[in-house]
Amino acid sequence: MTVISEVPSPFCGIGTDDLTIKVDGVTLAVLENGCAVNTPAFELPITDTSARVDGKEVSLDVAVAKAAALLKNTSLPVFGGCATDVNGMRALLALADRSGAVVDNINFTGARNNFLALQDSGWINTTLAEVKNRCDLLLVVGTDVEAFAPRFFERYLWNPESMFVADTSQRQVIYLGKAPSGSASTSPNGQTALVHTCSNEDLPAVVSVLRALLKGQPIRAQSVGGIAIADLQSIADKLKAAKYSVVTWAAGALAYAHAELTVQMVCEMVKEINNMNTRSAGLPLAGKEGDQTANQVCGWTTGYPARTRFSRGYPEYDPFLNDSNVLLQSGEADALLWVHAFNAKSVPPVTNLPSIVVGRSGMVFTKEPDVFIPVGTPGIDHAGHAYRMDNVVAIRLKKLRDSGLPSTADVLNAIEQALGEAQHAN
Repeated sequence: MTVISEVPSPFCGIGTDDLTIKVDGVTLAVLENGCAVNTPAFELPITDTSARVDGKEVSLDVAVAKAAALLKNTSLPVFGGCATDVNGMRALLALADRSGAVVDNINFTGARNNFLALQDSGWINTTLAEVKNRCDLLLVVGTDVEAFAPRFFERYLWNPESMFVADTSQRQVIYLGKAPSGSASTSPNGQTALVHTCSNEDLPAVVSVLRALLKGQPIRAQSVGGIAIADLQSIADKLKAAKYSVVTWAAGALAYAHAELTVQMVCEMVKEINNMNTRSAGLPLAGKEGDQTANQVCGWTTGYPARTRFSRGYPEYDPFLNDSNVLLQSGEADALLWVHAFNAKSVPPVTNLPSIVVGRSGMVFTKEPDVFIPVGTPGIDHAGHAYRMDNVVAIRLKKLRDSGLPSTADVLNAIEQALGEAQHAN
């Protein structure tokens, strides 16, 4: 039994790196600084140690050979999930290039709201370090930060020391749209967040009015989405008076049609605040289930984020046509490879197509895939790198135990090699 301190987490997205974990054989227990996201993810027991083909345990070599055989004659296989570390994603892209597959991260439909806004008009975003050291006003739009990352406020708002904020307990927090689920946004001196709720459907109008008020435009209505115009004017005044405001949102939480326009509205509002003798920046919440890692690696490899296809021998990006769920439902896809090394509950969609799952031990399937290969989790079973939500830091993940499970990269590289040998043999 050993106790390992300063353990970084690949699960929460915010770069938590101060966990203390007890390792007893292959059993883990979080002793310090756990949370509702990290603790169950680290403590999940290993239940699968052998690969399976058609539900029967086989050696890893047999499973790899079967996976290669399933991909050999496909026209458009879909690679879904894409939840792994940097090396795992690099191996996935190599295999996608070899097999002409579509690559689609599990969280891309939500992230698309961000990418469409970024690609159309750009944005001014900040880092977690800047939030920690400069932010004096946090405006949360349409999401529950505490549910997303339970320790966000503890680590980045209520930190006892800051380079440019004399008293971090005086920071202001405002929720617009969705109310917080707990009290983490309450400051150490007992100051609670200001909360102005509205439905998701009313959020576009509310944000539009707030932007108009910031620009000094007259608003004749008395309220919008159930929020008084006077309250929105107060938020606008606070944003103007702040020294360094941060506006944060989670693209996946904006679950309504054309939510990318709301993201764009927020980003344009941030730009305009910076023309008002103050500073402001955006902070999109992300980084869970390898989504930032998938898009970063795909970006520097192909020039595009995930949701890219290789069927013509070169990468083609389309955030709508390359949706894995659409391709599976329409019948255009002819095989599914699902990769998810972080969350055993994130199982692939049910399909009658040939299916391969390279996933975390403990997955329970509605329909057993043709091939299931349990792999180690980055940051637990092997070392690796994963990007946190602000994209500027690749977290160096530690190996905590010897489970005997291969890494995602090892498995996908082996399948790619076997597939190449099979193709050359023809």
